[in-house]
Amino acid sequence: MTTAPTPVPAPAAADPGGGPGAPGTAPAPGTASPAAPPRAKRRPRGGAWLATVPLLAFFLVGFGLPAVAILTGAFTVSGDAETGAGSFTTANLTDSVQGAYRTALFSSLKLSALTALIGTVLGVPLAQAVLTSRFRLLREAVLTASGVLANFGGLPLAFAFVATLGNAGELTELFHLTDHGWSLYSFTGLTVTYLYFLVPLMVLTITPALEGLRLQWREAARNNRATALQYWRYVALPVLFPSLLGGFVLLFGSAFAAYATAAAMVGATVPLISRQIADALSGNVLVGQGNLALALSLDMILVAALVMAVHLPLQRRSARWLS
Repeated sequence: MTTAPTPVPAPAAADPGGGPGAPGTAPAPGTASPAAPPRAKRRPRGGAWLATVPLLAFFLVGFGLPAVAILTGAFTVSGDAETGAGSFTTANLTDSVQGAYRTALFSSLKLSALTALIGTVLGVPLAQAVLTSRFRLLREAVLTASGVLANFGGLPLAFAFVATLGNAGELTELFHLTDHGWSLYSFTGLTVTYLYFLVPLMVLTITPALEGLRLQWREAARNNRATALQYWRYVALPVLFPSLLGGFVLLFGSAFAAYATAAAMVGATVPLISRQIADALSGNVLVGQGNLALALSLDMILVAALVMAVHLPLQRRSARWLS
């Protein structure tokens, strides 16, 4: 009786991929798959910082050198007229916060705070009304117009208001505003003029924050039987408060730094710190007050630095809440 030969298994073919784990091969039972090799981290190129050199150079020439000149000039008093030598003094800073200069500084602060407050109160409801409108074309038109009007200032703005609300303006004669005590060339008239570009600026500033209010918050307040007033008082306004305060600070800085509109429209009728700087530089009142003008400029820089120190943290906090 013959038996059938036992079949011998054929040897496994050589792995062309270089062993287990190669593409097209399955790992042996009971063995773990080898980990993929780590990817090499891309290192930033050493010369990437060279792209910032033009920006840094522009910042140094456009902001750094004038700041150094203002800082040194504010603490210098002119000496010998022939050599131009000067000596260190603090009299310029002392004079810049006394007398007529202090009055102009307080008037500028008052005008800036008042216009910023009114611009915030008027800009927020306008932005909310535009965002909740069902007409997309209206929203785009208002936002586009706000972008244009927020940058509309200087002599064109002064001329537009003089032709409209001046002593012989169209609306002044039409409604007989002069008989009611209206005067464009006053603190009130300058306030109305500043609102022309501050309200659109507030609309542009607060619109992203209003868009960040989540619909779930309103629905949750509605499910808890909260009225619209309660929602805005306890939910929306606390969340928007950093953005509102940041927008107020931004409007304050814009009004505080404005010069051309007030200079062309009211002149010296309303005392402003920017006008005092121009008069000191041009010698309209006293000759040789250039260093005093630099001290007044330093006062404005300190106010602007304080404004930015308040605005930037508020902006970061608002972005964290609304993100």
